Amino acid sequence: MKFVSILSGGAARLGVMLDGERVLDLAKAEPNAAFADLISLIEAGAAGLEAARRLASAAPPSAIVKLSDVTLQAPIPSPRKNVFCVGRNYIEHVEEGYRARGTEVKLPEYPQFFTKPRTAVIGAGATVPLHANVTAMLDYEVELAVIIGRGGVNIPIESALDHIFGFTIINDVTGRDVQRRHDQWFKGKGLDGTCPMGPWVVERGDVSDPQALNLSLKVNGEVRQSSNTRHMIFPIARIISELSLGLTLEPGDIIATGTPSGVGYAMTPPRPLKAGDVMTLEIEQIGTLENRVGN
Repeated sequence: MKFVSILSGGAARLGVMLDGERVLDLAKAEPNAAFADLISLIEAGAAGLEAARRLASAAPPSAIVKLSDVTLQAPIPSPRKNVFCVGRNYIEHVEEGYRARGTEVKLPEYPQFFTKPRTAVIGAGATVPLHANVTAMLDYEVELAVIIGRGGVNIPIESALDHIFGFTIINDVTGRDVQRRHDQWFKGKGLDGTCPMGPWVVERGDVSDPQALNLSLKVNGEVRQSSNTRHMIFPIARIISELSLGLTLEPGDIIATGTPSGVGYAMTPPRPLKAGDVMTLEIEQIGTLENRVGN
């Protein structure tokens, strides 16, 4: 199943995509169920998923809306925590970063974690602010994101994938010069509206192998990034396991797993995003996330 968050009649609703054009409004289909939002459904566990699956298989017509009649939000429009992120997790991206700075290549020995604040999260189709008064080097990053289903702490790597509810796409938009200026990643990656997410969350069982997915990003139709999740330095199971060491992961937590090479700041000459640019991100078996850069 593909879970979406929609704005319908001025209210946020949790839905299931029935096909490319129709959405089942779960709360309309079964008002007494735990379908307030995606985190509520995740917390309901197997029973919540089974109820959603039953409704989707025999969707009542009164609860079906056209996708064209609603506005997609991020699947989790307001996460309870910051979005967890992994930096420098594809070898070629690490190499291009060192080349751009003219320094010797050194691969990380452990996952490098940072976060993006809740205020950065926006949905498919929303406008990414240019933040021209803050950064002159706004950049893009296509990333596979994991949604935690079953929480835990000190999660063994052997069972880490069992803690996943599903997957979505994140664009880790970054002010590169701000990132360098502050000598850490949070500020440059935490600007408002710089975490486009969506367009939906795909249930874990509908993704055959998350470690073998093609992913790409285009700017105005030009391919900038193209790789496969098999090229991650730290695979998803290790990311979850190491992040959970002494740190409790909870249902609905979001983890962005890193980006491949092809980012704008590492090109010759550098090619920052500009007003009007359209970023189109695709991940195999997940979908397409598209956002335009504003003024």
